[in-house]
Amino acid sequence: MGGVNRRILTLLVALVPLVAFGVLLSVVKVPFVSLGPGPTFDTLGEVEGKQVVDIEGPDANVHPTTGHLNMTTVSQRDGLTLGQALTLWMSGREQLVPRDLVYPPDKSKDEIDEENTADFKSSEDSAEYAALSFLKYPMAVTVQGVTDPGPSAGKLHDGDAIDGVNGKPVANLDEFQAILKATKPGDTLVIDYRRKNAPAGVATITLGDNPDRDYGYLGIGVLDAPWAPFDIDFNLANIGGPSAGLMFSLAVVDKLTTGDLNDGKFVAGTGTITGDGKVGSIGGITHKMLAAREAGATVFLVPADNCTEARSAPQDGLELVKVETLTGAVDALHTLSAGGEPPRC
Repeated sequence: MGGVNRRILTLLVALVPLVAFGVLLSVVKVPFVSLGPGPTFDTLGEVEGKQVVDIEGPDANVHPTTGHLNMTTVSQRDGLTLGQALTLWMSGREQLVPRDLVYPPDKSKDEIDEENTADFKSSEDSAEYAALSFLKYPMAVTVQGVTDPGPSAGKLHDGDAIDGVNGKPVANLDEFQAILKATKPGDTLVIDYRRKNAPAGVATITLGDNPDRDYGYLGIGVLDAPWAPFDIDFNLANIGGPSAGLMFSLAVVDKLTTGDLNDGKFVAGTGTITGDGKVGSIGGITHKMLAAREAGATVFLVPADNCTEARSAPQDGLELVKVETLTGAVDALHTLSAGGEPPRC
């Protein structure tokens, strides 16, 4: 009987470190975030019943498209236990990075989310301007943001083109600001504007005051930008951050021109974009390439500065095309369609 008890005791003693290790795996959190392939979205398609890139208005000449122009994302998993981190790392699909690189310790998660949302909105605006500039739409003094409450709230709208102030035409931002800086709080401005999908109009606005200036406060943001008489909406939430810019621009160009940019192929890609069409580098290129290939892509548009990293993890059947500008990306796709040789990584 004593021998049996000793064997049970020995077994229990041996099990203690195993149980303790199991608890460590399932309970202890690690200061790492897992990065891996994220979802991809066809910018020529729909999400939740809405066009991802929706161009609406009687003056919008939208053409049918085929194939795919997929934007790509990187998935992030936070709050990992030791066991989850080990499992993800051993899968070979995920990359573990120190959490502080993704979530800087001097900022709250809410602050980081707000910054990412602002970056995404700015990226959408840049994508629209880059596409309209490529398509040769004329420049205008364009309203980008109306402060509410503020002097212009309810009178001017985001996207309005300002053509004149107090009967004087304004051709660019410098001319507009010169007029505004000659005013004082309480002055009245009569502004001639064009509005997307609506008649042109006139707004009479009494200027307010603002402690950071001695001239009148209008309460709008303005910039020189290409202007079209129709609306362009991007119906994705903050997915992918600013790296969706290039693919959004390509979708706008494809929808507003005849023929297919992709020649009916499954094209995916990534890259930030500026309002003047410059393509910038992004993070997680190898994860995005894997996601694209698994979704069915055969061509992947790579920002030039990401080419070295992209070449380090090639995907069978996925052509890597190097892009530096929106014009270059369009030209590369046309070259592919014609059976030519585009720039490659």
